[in-house]
Amino acid sequence: MGCSGCSTKTGGKPNGCRSNGGCSSGGCNRMNAYDWLHNLPLADDACRVVEISFSQGTRKDFYRNPALQAFEKGDQVAVEGVNGFDVGEISLTGEIVRLQLKKRGVKEDQADMKKILRRASERDLDLWRQNKAREPETVIRSRAIAKQLKLNMKISQVEMQADGRKATFFYIADSRVDFRELIKIYASEFKVKVEMRQIGARQEAGKVGGIGSCGRELCCSTWLTEFKSVNTNAARYQNLSINQTKLSGQCGRLKCCLNYELDTYLDALQQFPDHCDVLQVAKGNAFLAKKDIFKNLMWYTLPDSNKQYPLSIERVKKIKTLNQQGVRPEELEPVEVVSTKPKEAEPEFVELVGQISLRTLEKADRKRKQKQQQKRGPNTPRQNSSDNNNRPDQPRRPRSR
Repeated sequence: MGCSGCSTKTGGKPNGCRSNGGCSSGGCNRMNAYDWLHNLPLADDACRVVEISFSQGTRKDFYRNPALQAFEKGDQVAVEGVNGFDVGEISLTGEIVRLQLKKRGVKEDQADMKKILRRASERDLDLWRQNKAREPETVIRSRAIAKQLKLNMKISQVEMQADGRKATFFYIADSRVDFRELIKIYASEFKVKVEMRQIGARQEAGKVGGIGSCGRELCCSTWLTEFKSVNTNAARYQNLSINQTKLSGQCGRLKCCLNYELDTYLDALQQFPDHCDVLQVAKGNAFLAKKDIFKNLMWYTLPDSNKQYPLSIERVKKIKTLNQQGVRPEELEPVEVVSTKPKEAEPEFVELVGQISLRTLEKADRKRKQKQQQKRGPNTPRQNSSDNNNRPDQPRRPRSR
């Protein structure tokens, strides 16, 4: 997600995130949150905690600002790490942080909360870039080591600390993995303190990112932080075909967006009658095919044909009441559905006869015959496909004048 402030000004210096880390919008980071309280003046009891993002927003954490330094969104700072320091980017400051703390259940006066050390210097940033450049090679090597040990796991991502003293290995596994031997090999191979952190398939898709079938960036990599369980009942309530390839996201699980409109469908389905899957009419039993909540119609099929008949909710309730009384109506009395789809304009007829000249065809035929003659050789007698040349030699008739 790019920000509109990344355009180059007249001075030739980009205004956005490449302006020495002074991007105030933070739109180039994943999981970006808009600070809608940034215009509030600082109070005496201002929040001493800031939110810092790492690895372009894939991981966020809260750090204490003991000196109450004035930070803005996009500033790069050095924070406490494991036996060293790490470099992150300010994502939220001010009163909005208190709302985030309450949302995640973190106390502002928590004793074990780490602190901000200083603004990131050029030396800190150079060291951070060097260790970040090691991450792709570390991922490939760590996967090979895990495969040699025959461990049923997949290394998804490796995040290096800015000073290179610690590395966090994010992995995916279906069951419990005994990686005690793996940690020893990783520590001796990469010369770092190893931390193994298990994530799910949805979290991996959020870290990798991508474009969904809707044409937009994945929700898990832009704004979605809590993953709720999704089952096939959500697709059935919305009258979607149970097609695994269409309902699955890039993580291989059911799409999270199936839950977005599920509550609306459930509320709309409450006005539809229950236990109306089968209606009894004179022709036989009519079976329910689908429910259309947008038009308040219920579609039924009869045993003598595959045609679907739309019935209104009132008609279905009336037929159900008659069936309970032992009465079978003669007809279903379907509703006439008017199609709102605009008709496609028929293409105009174009006369193509005579568009290709006969001379063009004769020229192409002459070239083809010449190529065939060259392939056969100069001593091969020439054969023509015309009817006159295939006949034996005959004397020509004189023309009448």
